Amino acid sequence: MPFSEGAIIYHAAGYLRLSKEDGDKTESDSISNQRDLIANFVKSTPEIRLCSERIDDGFSGVDFHRPAFHLMMEDVKAGRINCIIVKDLSRFGRNYIEAGRYIERIFPFLGVRFIAINDGYDSAKERTQSDEIIIPFKNLINDAYCRDISVKIRSQLDIKRKKGEFLGAFAVYGYLKSEEAKHQLVIDPYAAEIVRDIFAWKLEGLSQQGIADRLNDIGEPSPLEYKRFLGMNFATGFQVNPKAKWTAVAIGRILKNPVYAGHLVQGKESTPNYKIKQRVLKPENQWIRVENTHKPIIAQEVFDTVSRVLMQDTRIAPDEETVYPFSGLIFCADCRSGMVRKTVPAGGKRYAYYYCSKNKAGCGCTTHCISERILEKAVLKAVQNHIASILNVERILRTIDTLPMQREEIRKIDTQLLMKQEEIQKYKTLRASVYEDLKSGVLDAEEYREFMGIYGKKCEEAQQAAERLKQNKSTILAGKEANSIWVEAFKKNRNIAGLSRKLVVSLIEWIHVYPGSRVEIRFRYQSEYERAQLFAENAEKQIAEPSQIARREVV
Repeated sequence: MPFSEGAIIYHAAGYLRLSKEDGDKTESDSISNQRDLIANFVKSTPEIRLCSERIDDGFSGVDFHRPAFHLMMEDVKAGRINCIIVKDLSRFGRNYIEAGRYIERIFPFLGVRFIAINDGYDSAKERTQSDEIIIPFKNLINDAYCRDISVKIRSQLDIKRKKGEFLGAFAVYGYLKSEEAKHQLVIDPYAAEIVRDIFAWKLEGLSQQGIADRLNDIGEPSPLEYKRFLGMNFATGFQVNPKAKWTAVAIGRILKNPVYAGHLVQGKESTPNYKIKQRVLKPENQWIRVENTHKPIIAQEVFDTVSRVLMQDTRIAPDEETVYPFSGLIFCADCRSGMVRKTVPAGGKRYAYYYCSKNKAGCGCTTHCISERILEKAVLKAVQNHIASILNVERILRTIDTLPMQREEIRKIDTQLLMKQEEIQKYKTLRASVYEDLKSGVLDAEEYREFMGIYGKKCEEAQQAAERLKQNKSTILAGKEANSIWVEAFKKNRNIAGLSRKLVVSLIEWIHVYPGSRVEIRFRYQSEYERAQLFAENAEKQIAEPSQIARREVV
């Protein structure tokens, strides 16, 4: 039927979309530009009346899960519109398969006229052979463009992560995003104090739930409530109450997060590809970890100690607020099973003992039992003696560090090390030349194997000698570790008169209990202590020998 002026045949919706994620240009693809183009087109097409406008601003075209698009399709199903107009095919979508499905199957089935202005496509017009090729090809190009943009964005984000830039929308609790550099974390003084309390309470023996209860009792706002208090438009995927409270899970996340020690771990999740938005957890070896990216709230030593505590199998006894001092640290010396604490009534009092859990369960281990009172005395005495030994080693090392002997010894080692490295390089070069001599016919196969064996052995001997020199140098430099963290960890407890959970987990790796109430204690930083002690003993001998020679010469 010929068109008569004033007749309305098509009720249209203008569909507008913009997404920086797709690499859309700000000017040419702007919402206002799309709106003007569609309005001008409708003015020149009298059989179309523009009834509605649907805008998806900030939504990618790689899928069709967009709010305005869904509303537009509801209008189609309700019969309110029967025509859809877009600036071009890329505004409609960048998913080749989905865009083709709508254009080729869904819209024709629903009787919807589809118009892409800049691409010259109008489903109401008869399609030519070129249309059959060009339209799918353009959809494919739009899809490929989006894939290319996705790859580039991922690459750029990984570069930023590897540079130690924080890419989260919101800083973690205890930090704020710097106003000068948005990818830099700065400490939030108020929340940082709460974080320090959380770590301190954990060292004192509180459980995660106990810490959460304490914070809720004093009315401390949870991380979510605190973000709201700061005016952040924060949304979470977790189910929360109208007034969110502290939970054991939230405490656990804080205690395990290396961000509080000054390190960033990012890139834990990703999407399978640019078309699927569901995020999946990546293997831990693919996470991007960069150390010392910002000022820490918690010292590395404290964070490491808490991490050890979290890995130990500990629980809080009924009617107790904290774990016992030795929980998770005391083991049977024979079967290495954890010792269990048990109280026994006697004479109107209750006495605590530690038993081997396997012996207690009838699993075959012999009796290993020790009174808690005896254990506490033994451990306290061992800690006091160990601290005294460390202080003595530190005194010797400080004395040695003032003598020229140490500097001269290091200079000699450096000279010898340089000579060995040159020797290694010489034999590597000779081995390479032997191969060239074989190729040129100067040497036969038997001579080649002989020389390769000789030079290979010489090179290996030089490498072993160089490694020994490096170890000697490390031993000497142990004297310069007198003020290091491990020494300070013990020095600050030099006047201890009793044991606490915090002190035990900070200074002790494990306690082994043998039959007859004999105990063996492994202190933390044991290898550092032994290296420093060995150097101190060797250095004292070297100092003593010249003195003895001098005395003999005087006599």
